Amino acid sequence: MQVSVRNMAGDTVREFDLPEGIFGLEPNVAVMHQAVLRQLANARLGTADTKTRAEVSGGGRKPWRQKHTGRARQGTTRAPHWKGGGVVFGPHPRDYTMRMPRKMRRLALRSALSAKAAENQIVLIDDLALEAPRTRDFEGILGNLNVESSALVILPERNDNVEQSARNLPDVKALQATCLNVFDILKFDTLILPIKSLEVIERILG
Repeated sequence: MQVSVRNMAGDTVREFDLPEGIFGLEPNVAVMHQAVLRQLANARLGTADTKTRAEVSGGGRKPWRQKHTGRARQGTTRAPHWKGGGVVFGPHPRDYTMRMPRKMRRLALRSALSAKAAENQIVLIDDLALEAPRTRDFEGILGNLNVESSALVILPERNDNVEQSARNLPDVKALQATCLNVFDILKFDTLILPIKSLEVIERILG
């Protein structure tokens, strides 16, 4: 699959063949779905906790005597049906971590990238560099590349100027290629890929 490589001014520099093994597959929707579920589940803290009747303070004294009051018998004011009592079947700390084999994770990434390539939503750029963090300059680059919707900028390495420039744009996210994930690929409409980032992705996904 041939894609035009452009510079920051939006001019076409040359043509580039995307690797078929990464960008030319038939997307596996089931594996991508599982990868997204895994990512969302692993992001959960699982720290929610409620107190049972054994953990709520107070309630040591019997509210009233057992018989001859005309009321129902009660043993503690910390039973679940009392105000201030314990919670029945409430959440407790737990681990939401989901596991997924490495081959499936890589297949999900290849499927997501292939889906973007099939829809012509990948923009290759020869280099992406800013002399200083300036959102207006970065916004101008996006305009030169005809990127009008949300965009995911995949960087080959840490670049503070680009990352800080993209931070103020609500529909743009800068991400290092080593942190590439299915959720972000599918969330944003356009992928902006410098050639060096493509080399990192090829090294990871083979």
